[in-house]
Amino acid sequence: MMLGRSAANLFWMSRYVERAENMARLLEVGYRMSLTERSEDGSSEYLLSMLQAAEAEEAFKKKHDTVDVASVAHFMLFDTDNPSSVKSCLFNARTNAKSVRTEITTDMWESLNGTWLEFSQVQPRYVLGNKLPSFLQSVKQSSNQFRGALLGTLMRTDGFAFAQTGGFIERADNTARILDVKYYVLLPRSSMVGGDVDIQQWTMILRAASAHRAYRHIYHDRYKAWNISDFLIFRKEMPRSLAFCSTSVVAMLGMLEQIYGEPSGCHDEAIKMAQFLTAGDMSKVFDQGLHEYLTGFMAANNQLTNAISESYNFY
Repeated sequence: MMLGRSAANLFWMSRYVERAENMARLLEVGYRMSLTERSEDGSSEYLLSMLQAAEAEEAFKKKHDTVDVASVAHFMLFDTDNPSSVKSCLFNARTNAKSVRTEITTDMWESLNGTWLEFSQVQPRYVLGNKLPSFLQSVKQSSNQFRGALLGTLMRTDGFAFAQTGGFIERADNTARILDVKYYVLLPRSSMVGGDVDIQQWTMILRAASAHRAYRHIYHDRYKAWNISDFLIFRKEMPRSLAFCSTSVVAMLGMLEQIYGEPSGCHDEAIKMAQFLTAGDMSKVFDQGLHEYLTGFMAANNQLTNAISESYNFY
């Protein structure tokens, strides 16, 4: 059995790479929504909604008075005091990868190390304004490059399973947060529901999850909150949906059981979570409240992380 420390390094390496990408996706949602509003001091309620969904509002307000694009972009991308900033995530991903250098491939290391070196040289003032979307896209592309190296070169051993498990758990958390941005946006203005701005914002949610074209392939009618939520929560064909991520975690934990020849409690917990999602019912979600449902999912996702850590001695 792989040492718990090594397993944890692989697990968190993938989580941090995925989180770096996910922070870029969340910022993209907030930024694009902010373009539709006007304020005298440049502050944005949509960016505030994004910070709330990312659970970063309190930390941000300790350092900044105005929630504007420049301040939020710096905080989410470059601020090392923010443990979830892209820069912090890339640093932590590289640190974890360096600790298990012999467990990963040269392609994986070169991809991650190169991304870190390039990002470290970026001057924050040069990626604001109309340059921000292309920079966010480059962050996502770097994550895709690393993922491609992992899938294309890493042997299908326990190390692969731990790395993939971390990535899928993080991706599920982010999809839930992207959806939850809409809750915080609507919180003070329920009159927007069903209007043109509301539909436009749901479209931005899809784009941030790289799901816009896929959604149109499945649903041919107008954008609807019900369908979009169903697509990002329950559709197993969608690789960023909660259901897809949860069933993928089950597969990876099942792979570990086969390799080690013994069951684990975290696998059973993951199976229950996946079964709950694959048998999902949107009417029950909206009866409960989308925000409440997503909050419950994120809490269960965190509990699963703790169960995996305990089962494989990450500590």
